[in-house]
Amino acid sequence: MKNLLYIGSLFFISVSCIDMERELTTEFTESQAKTTYDNSLARVNSIYTDIPAGYLQIDGAMAAANSDEATHTLETSAVHRLNNGSWNSVDNPDNLWGGLYRGIRKATQFLESSDSINLDEYRLNPAPSAQSVYETRLAEITRWKNEARFLRAYFYFELIKRYGGVPIISESLDLDHDFGSIERNTLLECINYIISECDLAAASLPVTYPNLEMGRATKGAVLSLKAKTLLLAASELFNNPAWAGGYDRSELIALNGDRQARWKEAADAAKEVIDLSVYALHNNYRNLFINNSFTFSEIIFTRRNSSSSEFEVANYPIGYDLGNSGTTPSQDLVDAYEVVVSSTQTEPFDWNNPSHANNPYSNRDPRLGLSVILNNSWYKGRNVEIWSGGRDGPGVVNATRTGYYLKKYVNENLNLLQGGTSVKSWHIFRLADTYLSYAEALNEYNPGNPEILAYINMVRRRPGINMPRIPQGLDQDEMRNRIRHERRVELAFEDHRRWDLRRWMVAEEILDSPLQGVEVTRLEAGGFSYTPFISENRVFDANMYLYPIPLEEILISPNIRQNPGW
Repeated sequence: MKNLLYIGSLFFISVSCIDMERELTTEFTESQAKTTYDNSLARVNSIYTDIPAGYLQIDGAMAAANSDEATHTLETSAVHRLNNGSWNSVDNPDNLWGGLYRGIRKATQFLESSDSINLDEYRLNPAPSAQSVYETRLAEITRWKNEARFLRAYFYFELIKRYGGVPIISESLDLDHDFGSIERNTLLECINYIISECDLAAASLPVTYPNLEMGRATKGAVLSLKAKTLLLAASELFNNPAWAGGYDRSELIALNGDRQARWKEAADAAKEVIDLSVYALHNNYRNLFINNSFTFSEIIFTRRNSSSSEFEVANYPIGYDLGNSGTTPSQDLVDAYEVVVSSTQTEPFDWNNPSHANNPYSNRDPRLGLSVILNNSWYKGRNVEIWSGGRDGPGVVNATRTGYYLKKYVNENLNLLQGGTSVKSWHIFRLADTYLSYAEALNEYNPGNPEILAYINMVRRRPGINMPRIPQGLDQDEMRNRIRHERRVELAFEDHRRWDLRRWMVAEEILDSPLQGVEVTRLEAGGFSYTPFISENRVFDANMYLYPIPLEEILISPNIRQNPGW
């Protein structure tokens, strides 16, 4: 495959917290790159750079704009093609196939050559200090191997959630390899491969690292990947190929066997992460997503990017210096945040309730105001004017198309005119997600288990949020809906929603519906009125449950079977 032939230059990355974007191309012989200790460290560090960056992933838009969470202000952004159905196997704005296989190749090359790292300088020196260094470096090399093994498994996970079964490339391929003979492995083979790699890596990776090495793969990260893979394997999408319309290679996109056993495996794997007892929910939900959040005990694995203001420039409201509106939350998402009636009771927001409609942001789940900039709320020294005629509202070029602006991840303390920047951490695994994954899997194979409610309520009762507990006595279907609702609001904008809708197989119902916004009118007598409206129409057909294999890969490797409907 063409994309498998990519030979990346070495990337030298700050070992401290693994800054993912400091790249320096350098020239070494192949032997030097493979055998010297320092170059080998640089090689394993470079694999981390192939983790998708997360923030502006789809042509300047957050991936949330490819779900019912948001849209993107710039109408020329390619993310809109994903939403209006004008994408295919030639033009997929979220095509990560090549980048993920590049990371797989780098990890595989490292694993193949890591035993040739030359430590003779210490091995052959009988001095105790030299022998101590030798033993330490041997242990480090073993750890690096398992980091590479984890990263390779993670890249395969990102592939299967997009494409189903993909080719497993377990050795680096030479230029004279017969690429025409490459085929897709079955979905089961891919899942088993990821799980086996996780089991091998978890056995020797540390639970924590010293501060100078924060950001590297830990045992918790590996176990989290295993849990997420098993959750995906148990979910509806990979157990019900009915959407594929009689596709004759169902083994590439679906599994057979005992689904209840898969749910139990997913629950057990999530509980194994929890039982490490080294992670804890952070006491400030807002701070989880801005500067230095990579240090918090809730974070299991994160991609730490370089200090920058790019995300703020893209997403500050249009009326602020250098702001470009960017990815703007939808009314659909805002409506999902509950109304707090009392310390023990909530109710769904309802536009048909005059009390709700007249004061739509009163007494809401606190996570709403921490994730979304609401009309007339205080932000960067003034109230945000999203009403028609306001500094941030309709009538201003490139103003929000939904009546909201993004708050989550955006650091409002930057002065863009003075060149202010901050460190960005894209959290891949965090404890709240693990709690909710555990509750979901447990509810499917052991409904009524008291731990289901306990772990959902832990997320809801985080300090500073303190949402009323979900009541007891819910049946399995009711609990399932509450878990899905909790994932929607807790994990908003973290690129879970579009994959959750797919794995639950409800994407046709939700993503094929118009996206809602709100029109804000300032009243002469004071206050505001709010009127929901259709911000844009969306298209989601059944074939979109999985991405198309890029056509260029099939032209190079004709034995790779295309996904159904493409």
